Amino acid sequence: MREIGICEEQAGQRLDKFLRRYLPGAGSGFLYKMLRKKNIVLNGGRASGNELLRPGDVIRIYFSDETLRTFRKGDAAAPAAGGYPKLESSWILFEDAHLIAIDKPAGVLSQKSRPEDVSLVECLRGYLDDSGNGFFTAGVANRLDRNTSGIVLAGKDNASARELARSIRERSIRKFYLAACVGEITRPARICGFQIKDSRTNTVRILPDGAGSGNAARIETAYRPLAVFTFQERFITLLEVELITGRTHQIRAHLASEGHPLIGDPRYGDPRMNRFFRRQFHLNRQFLHAARMEFPQWDGILEQESGRVIRSPLPDSLRVVLSGGTLRRCFDREWEIYGKE
Repeated sequence: MREIGICEEQAGQRLDKFLRRYLPGAGSGFLYKMLRKKNIVLNGGRASGNELLRPGDVIRIYFSDETLRTFRKGDAAAPAAGGYPKLESSWILFEDAHLIAIDKPAGVLSQKSRPEDVSLVECLRGYLDDSGNGFFTAGVANRLDRNTSGIVLAGKDNASARELARSIRERSIRKFYLAACVGEITRPARICGFQIKDSRTNTVRILPDGAGSGNAARIETAYRPLAVFTFQERFITLLEVELITGRTHQIRAHLASEGHPLIGDPRYGDPRMNRFFRRQFHLNRQFLHAARMEFPQWDGILEQESGRVIRSPLPDSLRVVLSGGTLRRCFDREWEIYGKE
């Protein structure tokens, strides 16, 4: 038997709609039959399915654990065999009753692009299902490229997910990245432009500020140098980048358009530099890491998280690159302690 208590975030929807979301592998006809036979009851009594759920309502489902697992696996987003994968506990940077901050490794999709993909979303759903939040269809509030590592946020209930999505959309959550790029940069800058995406090649093209066309999106990126390194007379600058707008490949393409592509970037990078860092340090990805998020002052459900700062340490695979160079100039030693409070 499974007992589900309804909170404010689930209230207001019809019981049958809730059951279809909670048991996506069960057909509507079967669910109505289970309601008639009182194998599914609402507040201890028979229900028709058209009741509007209220806070404090209790749904009891009298199925075996195996039957429940079978109908829960019917979600089209789940892998074909064995339900959802598990979210690695070491990936969790912060968690409370309403939100979770995940440290996504490079190589993991934020969300699936093909039906057969397994992404961070599926791992998150498996984790929330185990913790009793399976009635909520979880998703991520922000996305990172497959080979960009770092912080991904997700709400653990509908109200929190909506608030996170609104804050991301309104840019009130500040997002900072660590990026190592080709060349020597000694001054902070705030650059603007327009970006056009080519869906066929999954690449973007940057136009100068003021040269936007009808299908171009305006972009804005701020950065400041933290340190300059040399590698056999090759200059690399470690930047802290603030993503003012958030577009596909924005940091990678925008810096490349300024003549400072990220090292290791297979799409926008310098092939000769990429070969050097791949050969010397086994760097097979762009050096880009979502390292810090700063929350705004919130009212309502996320009020207790107002002003919180989430940090993610620079992965060892990127730290080893920096340790292999010679520090030529240091502007701010914060890069040495990323991930430590």
